Amino acid sequence: MDKRDVIAFFDALAPQWDADMICDEQVIASILDGAQVKAGRRVLDVACGTGVMIPHYLSRGVSHVTAIDISPEMARIAQEKFAKAPQVEVVCGDVEEAVFDRPFDAVVVYNAFPHFPEPERLIARLAALLVPGGTLTVAHGMSREKIDRHHSGAAHKVSMGLMHEDELAAIFEKHLEVTVKLSDERMYQVTGVKR
Repeated sequence: MDKRDVIAFFDALAPQWDADMICDEQVIASILDGAQVKAGRRVLDVACGTGVMIPHYLSRGVSHVTAIDISPEMARIAQEKFAKAPQVEVVCGDVEEAVFDRPFDAVVVYNAFPHFPEPERLIARLAALLVPGGTLTVAHGMSREKIDRHHSGAAHKVSMGLMHEDELAAIFEKHLEVTVKLSDERMYQVTGVKR
């Protein structure tokens, strides 16, 4: 998978992204509870898209959100939507190469993990961005089977299959203590806490 293809794919989808988004509030609440996203925490939103998760972070009273996306169009739309929110910073860039001035209390990858071609490299990188006791969460608002079916269409060139939660948890365990491992009909989540 070529990152240039990922950028082009998501740039093209950006204008319709919010209109096409299906959001299950209960699933998102459960994911963020497991991710320990709560008041006062600094959150890194990886592959933020147009910022669909940002209102959920803000409603929990987080102190700061850094939202990063490799797609310039996705990042531009997110920036426009949250330009008046001083606790939100939107960055256009590659999270695997970006430099951040401080570590984070929580790092969340929501509905984006299959678009990263090197899962082990990504998890190592994101775990390194956490404070001790910070959480890393990879989650989807659909089952693994539904995600794979969804990505088998137009997105097949820019996504890989969503790995089994046990396989992802094994990668997490190299860097974190796994606290949530879940895959059912409504959601997929693996969360770990930095030791």
